[in-house]
Amino acid sequence: MNYKIPFLPLTQDIESKSVLKKCVKAHQALAELKGIVTTIPNENILINTLSLQEAKDSSEVENIITTHDELFKSDYLAEQFASSATKEVYNYSNALLNGFKQVKQRGLLTSNDIIIIQEAIEQNNAGFRAQSGTTLQNEQTGEIIYTPPQSHDEIVGLMSNLEQFINNDSLCDWDDLVKMAVIHHQFESIHPFYDGNGRTGRIINVLYLIKQDLLSLPVLYLSRYINQHKEEYYRLLQAVRTHNDWELWLLFMLEAVEKISLQTIHLIKAIKKLMQSHKLRMRAELPKIYSQELLNNIFRHPYTKIEFVTEDLKVTRKTAAKYLEELITVGLLSKHRIGKDNYYLNDALYQLFLNVNE
Repeated sequence: MNYKIPFLPLTQDIESKSVLKKCVKAHQALAELKGIVTTIPNENILINTLSLQEAKDSSEVENIITTHDELFKSDYLAEQFASSATKEVYNYSNALLNGFKQVKQRGLLTSNDIIIIQEAIEQNNAGFRAQSGTTLQNEQTGEIIYTPPQSHDEIVGLMSNLEQFINNDSLCDWDDLVKMAVIHHQFESIHPFYDGNGRTGRIINVLYLIKQDLLSLPVLYLSRYINQHKEEYYRLLQAVRTHNDWELWLLFMLEAVEKISLQTIHLIKAIKKLMQSHKLRMRAELPKIYSQELLNNIFRHPYTKIEFVTEDLKVTRKTAAKYLEELITVGLLSKHRIGKDNYYLNDALYQLFLNVNE
């Protein structure tokens, strides 16, 4: 099927009454999410745990499957991973966080940033496709569904246009959430890399919301919604190419923003409530070891380790081990031996993450 990718902005008006109505609801949910994020005392708690959730779900769209257990038992800094899929998820999470820092710092999301994100995901530096032959196929039948641009020059030209569209708000007066959905479709259609296009495209979604100040932290993981509606996601992507059906695609993406914002608000409220409960118990039952830093540590990592505590609290291994053992005695953590390491699980927090995915 031949789809001639248009340059952005599109000449047609794609903001129908239904789309604009849906934008209002999506913005309301997103604004509430942005507000509640600021009520968690340490933003790293959300960045670390939720970016890992996004990484897990986005990788799952590409059939890279790992479990919460494997994720939380892995240590990115020490390069200790429970499986090869887990390593890929951590690469994704790292790419998302580095992209977030760049966008916050410069207020831009450039082609070069996108290349760096893809390099971090795929752990290679192949850059934009330079050879022809890439096609998108039906996983079951092997039938070619779509052939993206084959020429390197065409890819570079389209990505240059996309970069301008992302960063120059004066080019188009569409709603920012409509722009995000169009950017995602355009990027997936250009398919500029040999591998990692889907995951890179889903990181761009979150970073665009950060760039437009619709979010302050990368905590909206749309990949969960895409994963739950995978068949529809691919069908609607294709329907734009075959039938110019922008409305259904935009409504799908706006629904994703609204639904996942509301789910994430619920999760953050539950984390906040749980932190408060742990704080009160630590103060009452372990007043000698209580500190906000220790509380933050056991919420930044559902599985924590002695090394994490020594690093976060700047204490000796002996002291860190003592703190963790005392938290076990009052039932706030449980101890698990994996290989040569002891891991200390915040069971209640772990359960929250399991429930949200059910």
